[in-house]
Parts: sequence; C-alpha cells; structure tokens
Amino acid sequence: MISVDQLSVSFGGTFLFSNISFVVNSRDKIGLVGRNGAGKTTLLKVFMGMQPPDEGRVMVPAGIRLGYLPQQMVIIDDKTLIEEAGSAFDEILLLENEVKELTHQVTVRTDYESAEYSDLLEQLSEKTERFHMLEGSNRSQKIEQVLTGLGFTRNDFNRHTREFSGGWRMRIELAKILLKSPDVVLLDEPTNHLDIDSIQWLEEFLHQYHGAVLLISHDRVFLDRVTNRTVEISLGKLYDYKVSYSKYVELRKERREQQTAAYKNQQKLISDTRDFIERFRYKPTKSVQVQSRIKMLEKLDIIEIDEEDTSAIHIKFPPSPRSGSVPLEIRSLSMSYGHHKVLNSVDLTIHRGEKVAFVGRNGEGKTTLTKIIMGHLPYEGQLKTGHNVEIGYFAQNQDELLDGNKTVLDTLDEVAVGDIRTKIRDILGAFLFGGEVVDKKVKVLSGGERSRLAMARLLLEPCNLLIMDEPTNHLDMRSKDILKKALLAYDGTLIVVSHDREFLDGLVNKVFEFSHKKIKEHLGGIYDFLNRKNISSLKELERKSAVTSTQDPGEGSSNKKAFFNKKEHDREVRKIETQIEKTELLISDLEKEIASFEKTIADPSADAERMSSPGFYDRYNYLQNELKQQMTAWEQLQIDLETLKSKRN
Repeated sequence: MISVDQLSVSFGGTFLFSNISFVVNSRDKIGLVGRNGAGKTTLLKVFMGMQPPDEGRVMVPAGIRLGYLPQQMVIIDDKTLIEEAGSAFDEILLLENEVKELTHQVTVRTDYESAEYSDLLEQLSEKTERFHMLEGSNRSQKIEQVLTGLGFTRNDFNRHTREFSGGWRMRIELAKILLKSPDVVLLDEPTNHLDIDSIQWLEEFLHQYHGAVLLISHDRVFLDRVTNRTVEISLGKLYDYKVSYSKYVELRKERREQQTAAYKNQQKLISDTRDFIERFRYKPTKSVQVQSRIKMLEKLDIIEIDEEDTSAIHIKFPPSPRSGSVPLEIRSLSMSYGHHKVLNSVDLTIHRGEKVAFVGRNGEGKTTLTKIIMGHLPYEGQLKTGHNVEIGYFAQNQDELLDGNKTVLDTLDEVAVGDIRTKIRDILGAFLFGGEVVDKKVKVLSGGERSRLAMARLLLEPCNLLIMDEPTNHLDMRSKDILKKALLAYDGTLIVVSHDREFLDGLVNKVFEFSHKKIKEHLGGIYDFLNRKNISSLKELERKSAVTSTQDPGEGSSNKKAFFNKKEHDREVRKIETQIEKTELLISDLEKEIASFEKTIADPSADAERMSSPGFYDRYNYLQNELKQQMTAWEQLQIDLETLKSKRN
C-alpha cells in the first residue's frame, strides 16, 4: 500500500538512516522501535510530508488517508469537546449530503435506460458503500465510544477544550484521528498521555482496527498486544520482522547467533584456504588446486554480522541516608482546585524501604499528591514526613522544566556542589552525553535525551525518599530496563507514578489506587492489582487473599499470564458482541426497507411508478434472502457468545 524506497535522511551532517526500504500493507500493525535519536519520529514526519528526505521517496497511493498523532502539538481551543470530536466526520457529513442529493435525482428521473441514469446509480452505490464503510449512521455512538474509552466522561462532552490539560488535549487529537478511520494510523508515543485503563482500551481498539497502524512506543506490553510486525531502526539500518516485539527480540538474538557462527566458520575456511595456497603456491603438481582456491576466495561473499548498538546509560543511585521507619504519613488530607475537589480526606502510610506505585485514571490526583508531598501545593489535613527524610523528585514534565538555552554541561554544573563537580563529565558520560554533546543546548535534545539529563541531575543529591512521576516517558527499552534495575537496587523508599505495566512488574510490592477522590491500598504487584480490578469491574467474586511482597517469584508471572488470558477471553467476547450489534443494525435496516416494499405492494396506486420500475421485485426478493441469511448469522453469533461465556465460568 505505502512503499518506502531507498530512503535516506541526515541530521547535522550524519545520516539517521541510509537507503532503507520497506512496504506498509493494508492490515499491518507495525511497531517502529529503536534507541532514542535513531530517527523514528523523523520517519513518521517524512511519511506525512513534514520533512523532505535527502534521498529516496515515500510513495502513498492516491486516495489513501493518513492520520498522524505527534508527541507534541499546538492545539486551537475554540470548541466544546463534543464539537471538536465531531469535526472528525467532515467526510461523512459531505458523503451524507451527496447520497441524499443522488437519491433524490434517482427518484425523480425516469430515463432508466440512459447512460446518465446508469452513472447516477453507480455514483450512489459508490457513495453509499463508502458511507456505510465509515459507519456514518453510527457517528454519535462512535464519538461516545471513543471519548469514553480514552477516559472522558459524559460530563466532559460540553466542556471547552481549553479547560483540559495538555495530556487530555492530546487525547482529543487521538480521538479525532481514530474517529476519522484513516487507512493508515501513525502514532508517536500515544501511551505517554494515557492511564492504564485507557491504554488497555486503545490496545483493543487498534488490535481490531480495519486499517494499517504504524506506531512508535517503548511500552513492550502495548506493542505485544497491538502489533504483528516489528521494524527497528538501528545505526542507520532497518530490520524488519513479521512478528510482535517480544518474538522479534528472540529472533534477532537467534539471527545474531547464527550470523556469528556462520562468520566464524567462514573465517576458518578462509584461513585454511590461505594456508593451503601459501603452502602449495610453488608446487607444479598443486597449481590447479591453488588457482581454484584463489578464484574461490575472490568469489566468496563475506558474511557480515549486523552491527549492534551497545551504548547504554549507567544509573546507580547513591547510598541513601537512613530515615525514620515511617518516611511518609498522611491523615484526612483534602485538596481542591477552586470548586473542583481532587482528593477528599485520604489516608496513606508508607514505611521505610517500601517501593510503591501510584496508579489510577488521569485527573484522579496522583501528580497532585506528589506535588503536595514536595510542598508545591496547599492542602487541608495532616502530612508528616519522618525523621531525617530527604526527598528526591522527578516530575512528569521534568524534561520540560530544564532551561533550553543552557548547555548539557551547564545544566548539571549549576546544581553540583563540592567534590561532585569534578565528576560531572563522568556522570554525563554514564548517561550517554560524551564528547562535544555536553556543549549542546538543551533545546535541541530529543525528549529521551532531556529525560536522561533530568535523571542525571537527580543523582547529584543523595535522597532516601525518591518520588518519580512517569519516569519512563520518552525512554527507550534499554534505558527503561537499566532504570528499573537501578531502582530495584536503590536502598531508600520509592514512590513511582506510572502507567507502564512492564516497568512496574517486579519493581513495586504495593499499589495505591487513586479513584473518586479516594486512595485504596492494594498489597502485591501490578498484575495482582490488575487481576483484582478486572474481576471487580465484571461484578465477579473479588479475591479475598492479598498477595504479600514475599510471594514466590513464579507467582508474579502466573498472575501476569492469568491477567492476559482473561483479557484475551474478554476481547473475544467484546468482538462477538460488536458483531451482534452490527448484525442487528443491518437486520433493522433490511426490515425497514422490506416494509417499504410491502407497503407499495399492498397499495400499488400509492407508488405505481416505483412498483413498475425495472428490478423492483428482484430487489424485494434479494432483501428477503439477505434478511434470512443475517438472521441465521445472528443466531449463530448468539450461540458462539453463550459458548464463549460458559468457558470462562
């Protein structure tokens, strides 16, 4: 469908990628992966025509519609949420008017045998088919489905978009893209602005999406749940595997092992052949064999091992000063923004050495509470920090808080004190800021680079209560793994606000859920929490046993497997339920049209012209047969649904 042919793009005299080629097919779900700065976002911009390539081209066939969600965008706020979402249906509204006009012309004309009449019928069929393909008659239902799926409530529908925060406005743009139903959806880190519930909804939506999806994400679980193909950009080259991310990692490892083994065998063959040539070069009896082997070496295709980007950040949190046994205690704490109450009389206790997660839908107060703990916001109630508590804080927008006009080196130098100043370059080097990069302005760094720089600043002052608000946003896979290992080794107390399930899995042993202005404590890891939460949402029996931090390590993976098995079952149930809804709508339309025909048959004088038109009874018979088929299909779907539900029970 879309062809990328010998594409090359350079930045600052260095090629991000060179002579890459691949094809995006109509049903592909592609995960575009690679290190920060590898050129993933640049590739999407080339797709959209926002950045010209140095060489090569991207060929998009006429009529193929692209939908693009960048990481950051400027949004104009002059409509309500429902009006802004409805603007996604401009094409459907145009089609609707065209279908009405064409239907009117077909009805009033009587030149049934003319070429013009035949052309009108063809146009009407084409426009009607396009209208139904875009599900134009269901647009109100689709708007509500997408908006609520992305976390908006019905009370939000009439609010002006300017009232929403940046993350929520990004969701509005995502909603508009999904509602437009483009042939190819291009998404750049869509999960950065979503909570866990909305991420799970988006997984389901994209998994079942009728068109192609090309997305950039550092969320392993999200990639595995959505994609069926992985394209990696690494060191200027492109590697394309027709599998999801986790399977790709395995296949890439196997490929390198096979390449290494083949390379070693070939090098041994070359060495042995050269030894033979040198040993018998001057012996007339071996001249034929010598010449043969010389020619063999000349024709030999030398095996190359794919280059691997082994650069990695090195994070090691300094030893933390010992704090009191209860670093943080909150009692009856409330907080409001004007008349909007965010937290209402909440209680929370965190003990020394605990690693806990704050989770919940956006807007439920997670970031607000972290700012209260830091003393950045007023509140009512009691908040007590324990003896000798030193807090370190990584804000959700930490990278945006850096001064863009300062250099990388100056950014650390301004907060470093004492002997640590002599080690600034070593610290920057550990975070992949080496050589001339330290003299770069912060404003030219990528999102991932700014996040790494913000973390480097965090290490300059030892702390024993570390609060991290969405620390994995913009970090690539390897950097997230390294950060997770560093946090596991951290000997202080950790509070992490995150929607990244894979990052939280095995890191935290307690989850605080923020919901309806309250905080609920859940013992166990993130998948224990998700399992219990999912069961509760389905009104099934909630588990009574809490999972403690001393559980068997294998139990965590078992909980994770059970969670995804249940998700897969629920997905199949929803898929069949959706098919039933569509079939019922089609049956309703067929019954209405049949009723119209039968009314004409019962009273021919009411519409004699219609009844005498060619194909009247052919159409009527077709509708009757189609209704029977759809009723049979509906009955089978009901049986399939009951069978699937009984398997779960």
